[in-house]
Amino acid sequence: MHHGGETVKFWSCVRAIAWKDILSELRTREIISSVLVFAVLVLVIFNFAFDLNPDLIAQIAPGILWVAFAFSGVLALNRTFIPEKEDNCLEGLMACPVAREAIYVGKAIGSLFFMLLIEAIILPVFALLFNIAVLQPELIAVTLLATIGFVAVGTIFSALAVNTRAREMVLPILFLPVVSPIIIAAVKASSISLAGQSWGDMTIWLAIIIAFDIIYLTVPVLVFPFVVEE
Repeated sequence: MHHGGETVKFWSCVRAIAWKDILSELRTREIISSVLVFAVLVLVIFNFAFDLNPDLIAQIAPGILWVAFAFSGVLALNRTFIPEKEDNCLEGLMACPVAREAIYVGKAIGSLFFMLLIEAIILPVFALLFNIAVLQPELIAVTLLATIGFVAVGTIFSALAVNTRAREMVLPILFLPVVSPIIIAAVKASSISLAGQSWGDMTIWLAIIIAFDIIYLTVPVLVFPFVVEE
């Protein structure tokens, strides 16, 4: 029974941390507003850059979409541990009698919530500007799967970067090379989906995304306690 109690405690900690992040963000709207302005700006600039050719737009649209997602994600993830760092709460969190992994999982769930919220707003804007139907189950599945891996690995890098001086620089430099397989596979799968092809055509790319998701969900949970000790 003790083990069951530990599990319940673990998940209640996770819920408390995720909920705290979501509530404080909904109060300040600090991350979401700045990230959205940035993402919409990226889409508008690309829209004007490729004003001419519908065929060309169909080819480059998946890349544009994931540029907007990836950079928005980096901006949002950069803030993951900063509130705690600024208020010196990170030491407090570490001193709590909770599993370190619960802090990681709670933070990752909070970040995933923001990312999906941002993507849910970016997608219709993207559809509007580029005149592309995005509400396809395939594209939504790709976005969801890729975002899970993106956030899972981004949260650990955010924890690493928060203790460095140039944290705004450190996160993208460390994080983007590591997460690039997921982004590349997501671009490929998205372009297959936007071209109106079926699930069968994107099996290999979905498999790659899922494989990296599994790695990115297990490794950070194992190394997080060591990362925050630093």
